[in-house]
Amino acid sequence: MVGALAGGGAGGPAATTTVATKHAPSKGQKKKAKPTRSPRELTELLRQDCGSCHGLTMKGGLGPALLPDRMARYGKASLVAIMRNGVAHTAMPAWRDELSVAEAEFLAERLIAGLPEPEFREAEATVAPLGLRGTGDLGCIIERASGTVVIVETTTNSILGEVTGLGDLSHASIVFSRDQRYAYVFGRDGGLTKIDLLGRRIVRRVIQGGNSIGGAISQDGKWVAVSNYEPGGVRIFDSDTLDLVADVPATGGSKTVGLVEAPDHRFVWSLFDSDEIWVARFRGPGDLTIHKFTEIGAKPYDAMITPDGRHYVAGLFGEDGMALIDLWDLESGVRRVVDEQGRGDEKLPVYKMPHLEGWAMTNAHSYLPAVGRNRVLCLDGTGFKVFDRVDVHGRPVFVVAAPDGRRLWVNFAYPDNGVVQVIDTQSRRVVKRLEPGPGVMHMEFTPKGERIWISVRDANKVEIYDAYAMTKVGELPVTKPSGIFFTHRAGQLGK
Repeated sequence: MVGALAGGGAGGPAATTTVATKHAPSKGQKKKAKPTRSPRELTELLRQDCGSCHGLTMKGGLGPALLPDRMARYGKASLVAIMRNGVAHTAMPAWRDELSVAEAEFLAERLIAGLPEPEFREAEATVAPLGLRGTGDLGCIIERASGTVVIVETTTNSILGEVTGLGDLSHASIVFSRDQRYAYVFGRDGGLTKIDLLGRRIVRRVIQGGNSIGGAISQDGKWVAVSNYEPGGVRIFDSDTLDLVADVPATGGSKTVGLVEAPDHRFVWSLFDSDEIWVARFRGPGDLTIHKFTEIGAKPYDAMITPDGRHYVAGLFGEDGMALIDLWDLESGVRRVVDEQGRGDEKLPVYKMPHLEGWAMTNAHSYLPAVGRNRVLCLDGTGFKVFDRVDVHGRPVFVVAAPDGRRLWVNFAYPDNGVVQVIDTQSRRVVKRLEPGPGVMHMEFTPKGERIWISVRDANKVEIYDAYAMTKVGELPVTKPSGIFFTHRAGQLGK
């Protein structure tokens, strides 16, 4: 929440902290009075929603660490001002419309006192394997607060078991081996864990960094790459043994984001602090070449690769627009696209950055969440030019296309994160509004798209919907669920 503290470094506050202009409601829009929340609700807001940038343990992520010794140097009054007013030219939004003074004071006191360490579950004793079965209908659900992965199957929509002992999974993601038997889990605490889905066990777990933000598996399945906030850079591991085979430091220790695999033995990633994109060709230990693109735009915060593996697109937090690289023609350099993507001159709070992996790509068009606006942008399929816009319920986080491309399912950032809307791609209109519950985090279609699973963090459940009737057909109890990952991702680039 307190992204303003980024300038202070580990030793304390910066010499100056510029507080942003207060965010006023849009013209004609009445400011909603927020009821006073209980200490438990506010603590959950701090850990779960503020933790999306600062980490579940407050040890930092894309936003800085919010640990007690550092918070005490700022003092309660300064922290309250930062929370309520935001900080100009940073990712820290103004929470004035969402937090009363009393609520901000409570949160400041909690930060100064320190939150108790979350109780991640330890690895359990050996459990019985699932036995002989296929893996094409398997999947994993992250329990972000307990260090647990729940193993599910999508044929009859059931839970098959769980694997514990995975540490901090507050921003965890998963990729799969080519045979779909093994899941590689990237934890916020720097952990890289290989899970045997059929054996329901940890094969190996390594702590490869201090703070991680996802990874990728190579096109041939031999190598797993991990993107790090701390110490920055990318590390590459043998997918069989998890032995380290390459360590690629970043410029100035920059945080690395938007890591994807690409065709022809390549990994691509962005450098948040140094405004770069690197395209690395890795054929094995000792065989690494890197093509570096500098000055690509301010603060690339996330990225995606098109399903055909040709275009890599990075979102920019520090300025409007996006940076695109044609991986078929590296010499053409970086091209700026989608100029209206960004906040422009209108200062709108962004409580959670949209995920670019959530781009919806259909045969003819692309659809992406607009930053800081209640809108989905519609782009043509080749020129990345906006041809239409769809107004939606809140600020979108994921825009997910059904496999047939007919409909888009959209979820939203706090405080609108209890709603999912469905957009028809032919009419480009919202055709359905669903309310699964508070804290909708992620959505995942089954391999051929007949069902969509939705994680509802604050209701401790995953809901399952008929994707055509848009009606609920099932529900599974899962504690603080976030990411849902099905094994058919093994055959998709960027997944």
